[in-house]
Amino acid sequence: MSLGLLHATFLFILQSYWERKFFHFSFITISKLILLLLGKQQHPFMASVEWIDRIISEGAVPLLEPDNCSNGWATPPGDVFMVRGPEYFKTRVKIPAGDYLLKPLGFDWIKSSVKIGEILNDPNSRVRKVIDDEFPAAEKPFVWAFNIQVPNKDNYSAIAYFTTKERVLEDSLVDKFLKGDNAFRNSRLKLIANIVKGPWIVRKAVGEQAICVIGRALSCKYCTGENFIEVDIDIGSSMVASAIVHLAFGYISTLTVDLAFLIESQDESELPEKILGAFRFSDLDPASARSVEPSSALNCDDVQTSLPTRLWKSIGQGFSHILHSGPQEDGSSSDSQHAKIVADHKDNTTEVKN
Repeated sequence: MSLGLLHATFLFILQSYWERKFFHFSFITISKLILLLLGKQQHPFMASVEWIDRIISEGAVPLLEPDNCSNGWATPPGDVFMVRGPEYFKTRVKIPAGDYLLKPLGFDWIKSSVKIGEILNDPNSRVRKVIDDEFPAAEKPFVWAFNIQVPNKDNYSAIAYFTTKERVLEDSLVDKFLKGDNAFRNSRLKLIANIVKGPWIVRKAVGEQAICVIGRALSCKYCTGENFIEVDIDIGSSMVASAIVHLAFGYISTLTVDLAFLIESQDESELPEKILGAFRFSDLDPASARSVEPSSALNCDDVQTSLPTRLWKSIGQGFSHILHSGPQEDGSSSDSQHAKIVADHKDNTTEVKN
């Protein structure tokens, strides 16, 4: 093959990619085409990642660029999130998060007549089926799934999937989280939510950025298997949280939201914090959600008791002010300062230590 032909092939590939003539012309696809043109054998890893492209492309909404992902999902840059820096307990300084520990694997926007949970426990679920078919006997890749159960008559779920080729280091914070009990997980799993775009009423109710330890604010169920962990996050477990989400859901087709998941560092040896994975959804159309049959939508009602409703009453008054938005304190229990939350539960003023 001549250098001129190879050069022309490169130019065609790059032009086609930037002009978006291909729906999902990934790095892997480009690499395989170049290897084919050169008459080279594929590396085993190249051949094995087709399952990732399949999971990404078979979702109800497409993977798009972060700056232009209307009715789709994307991976936001890590630097939009602030996390605890290497000397946080001395200086209280946060730093941009940087690279994620996990790679995006897929996104599901689905609905059912029943609440959807334990997705990866179902061998017929699309992500589980692709992995089982691709790796029938070999070691399977480890998958993380975060299932946000939206309270609505149609029981919507937004599910983000992540994976990694790297092995978990023994005694690392991730290792402790995977091996720990639910009490440990509830005390550590943290959510950072950024409202990138949205109407004033939603920004006022939710705040432009919110940071919280999920297990202290909402009921979570941790579903684990040989090669996966799934966190089912029940927004409806709090009456006021449910009301806030109902408000936001009415504007979901005009919202752009970034959500990041991380394990909170509560000891100096665990710093700096690293985000597990993050995703962005933008202008989601409820009608684009894929319907799931009740027989395959496992009910996940066996959840843990949530934090008292008074916390979410306060959050409803302005999430960002209560949970210290942006680069300020995140208000979790391991911080030395207390957040004074004025709750209207029984018309009393209550101080809740975060």
